[in-house]
Amino acid sequence: MTSTKPYFIRAIHEWCSDEGFTPYLAVQVSARTRVPREFVSDGQIVLNVSLDATHQLQIGNDEISFQTRFNGASFPVLVPVVDVVAIYSRENGQGMAFEPGDEGAHGDQEKVGAGETALVSDANDVSEPVDLATRKCSHLTRIK
Repeated sequence: MTSTKPYFIRAIHEWCSDEGFTPYLAVQVSARTRVPREFVSDGQIVLNVSLDATHQLQIGNDEISFQTRFNGASFPVLVPVVDVVAIYSRENGQGMAFEPGDEGAHGDQEKVGAGETALVSDANDVSEPVDLATRKCSHLTRIK
């Protein structure tokens, strides 16, 4: 049976875009995740996936891919859907959280690490540490 996770991700992304909010994607980085490793902190990264910050954004059932800029340099990003731990609005924190690796499709892959701190990359190429535990995400529903 097909997972509902990519459908929820697309729905929250569309809702954020419709409301004028900035959708952020929190990712547990694995060996299959293609992001600049210097922006990964404690095995996680938070990505701005707004239409203004991305180029050729594709939110598929198995992976999310797009081009974006990190410190002014273009970079192709690839995130397996199984590694997404949350999608939420930067402005109000509303969104949805997921168990990392809950599909089990890539359960044998090696995780880079685990923790609560990630980096936020937005359209202005500004990166700042964010503590996901204290971020406005406490009201998110964790899907198992």
